[in-house]
Amino acid sequence: IKACVKEVFGTDMLAGRSVVVQGIGNVGEHLVELLRNENVEVFISDIDDERLQYIAAKYKARPVDADKIFTIDADIYAPCALGATVNDRTIPKMKFAIIAGSANNPLADEQKHGQMLLEKNILFAPDYLINAGGLINCYSELTGFGKKRSMQLTEHIYDATRNVLKMSRKENIPTIQAANRIAEQRIADIKKIKSSF
Repeated sequence: IKACVKEVFGTDMLAGRSVVVQGIGNVGEHLVELLRNENVEVFISDIDDERLQYIAAKYKARPVDADKIFTIDADIYAPCALGATVNDRTIPKMKFAIIAGSANNPLADEQKHGQMLLEKNILFAPDYLINAGGLINCYSELTGFGKKRSMQLTEHIYDATRNVLKMSRKENIPTIQAANRIAEQRIADIKKIKSSF
């Protein structure tokens, strides 16, 4: 999220920004906590109304009905539950500058909706880029890396995100397309290295 904020607003400071968090399970709640610790105005939505009210009170977040989240005038939309929430119906309603959250497959159609967001000047952080920390953590557990090493590895996500955003801007292509190109190039490079042994 900070890498996207840096791209759009020129600084990665989150204080004073506003974020809509859709889905407040474990990941969504942790995001709400991190955002509130940085003095971000947080709107939250969830299908579990009891949990919604509990998290709203716990973190002083603003609960919002699920059918109204896409009309909120906030800086960032952070989908953290359902996939495909960025679609033909929701994009026209959006006033967000950034979409960056942990939900898998937030774009109903990567190509079509990635292009629509580009044309609407909404910056989209690809889900597999944002979720890389989870994969790094699993890898670290399997290989015996400690928490400190895992955290060091996750710090590279910021720079990786900045590289994707830079390519998107330079080539005027959707961020999902830029992320896919970079990933495909890395896979090709690894194959070349392995084949040389």
